[in-house]
Amino acid sequence: MIQEMESVVLKVDLPEQGLRRGDVGTVVLVHSGKGYEVEFMALDGETLAAVSLTPAQVRSIAPREIAHARSV
Repeated sequence: MIQEMESVVLKVDLPEQGLRRGDVGTVVLVHSGKGYEVEFMALDGETLAAVSLTPAQVRSIAPREIAHARSV
């Protein structure tokens, strides 16, 4: 189960937020098993988006994955 302060991976594109599948965010609030409030930040620390997501939209980071940087 995903916990608060855990890094997660976005499973879907969210074009209205400027987010893409594979972007990494941090869970800042768990909504009683119904979803998560996730913050997505640029590498310089700027918050790009804070969105409510369902469990189907995010996943835990898997072993041996590597992050990838992109411009937004």
